Amino acid sequence: MSCQYSLVFLFLFGFTTALTVAEICKTDLLEGTSCTIKLPTKNTDKSNEITWAHLSSDAVIHRKNGRIKKPIPGLTMEEDGSLTFGSVSLKNTGKYKYTVYNAEGTQIDAGEKEIKVYAKVPKPTLTIKCKDGNATLTCDFRERPDLIVSWYEEGKIIQKEKNPKLFLKSDKIQEKKTYSCSVGNPASTEQSNSIMSCSDTGPGGDSGPRKLFGFDFWIMVSILAGGGSLLLLLICVLVICACRSCKTQRQHEQDEDELRLRIFQDEGQNGTARSKHTARGQPAPPIPQEEPSPQIPTQTQTQPKAQTRGRPPPPPEDDDENPPPLPRPRNKQHRKRHEEPYRPME
Repeated sequence: MSCQYSLVFLFLFGFTTALTVAEICKTDLLEGTSCTIKLPTKNTDKSNEITWAHLSSDAVIHRKNGRIKKPIPGLTMEEDGSLTFGSVSLKNTGKYKYTVYNAEGTQIDAGEKEIKVYAKVPKPTLTIKCKDGNATLTCDFRERPDLIVSWYEEGKIIQKEKNPKLFLKSDKIQEKKTYSCSVGNPASTEQSNSIMSCSDTGPGGDSGPRKLFGFDFWIMVSILAGGGSLLLLLICVLVICACRSCKTQRQHEQDEDELRLRIFQDEGQNGTARSKHTARGQPAPPIPQEEPSPQIPTQTQTQPKAQTRGRPPPPPEDDDENPPPLPRPRNKQHRKRHEEPYRPME
């Protein structure tokens, strides 16, 4: 049983090795491919001297008497003299010259093999912009000038060039057909998603999700709405604070006015001020008190101010014989110190 498994394993290993050896390098290669450049010379043995030289660089792999001088990483020479690449890269692009010598050192064969390595093609993105009844399709593939753009209408190729834009007139748009683009090089090809002219686009004619200030439209609307609500709330709070401050200020002024009025009322009740006035609107003079004997004020005392006399009562109308004496004119000068204040006649 174990012998059968061993035979199966050897068969599979031999089949895989055969496939690997059978993969020959083509002229156009995709980056990362493993392949072998076959040596055209036949009937070579290990005693022959074989040289492979990359003409675009200084890479040279040389085998003599079955031994390789200066091994190069990623490059190996097979027993038949073929050159094998473990994984080709862009720097491996170019011509390789081979030279074969026999055991005596005589050149028996020489020639060149060329390979071209291309980078993997990115998947393109198709966008469409509608304006004035016309449409412009753009195939975006990250600025790769080495790629060729192919345009498809309903799956059929209609244009193949390096122009990444396709212009559609209004009559084409009305047909409502699907369009797509593909980009490629001799080693690989990638195709975009299909899009229907202008019917799959959003408002404004641009395909894809709507955007505002470079971000998603609805996210920006939510942010702006939230910011506006907070601003409105802040304005309301400021208005309420201002109203309360004005009300407090008015209440404070009213309290001060009431306090002043109360102080004046208290002074009037204590007799500190008289409210009586004369007929002419002047304050009434105080009533002097009689003293038993006049006293001469000392020099330290201040001289009293002259007292204004009051208006005498009107004379009776029926007494014509003895009219009362006329009132004396008011004297604004001060009276003498020993004179008594004027008293009206009874």
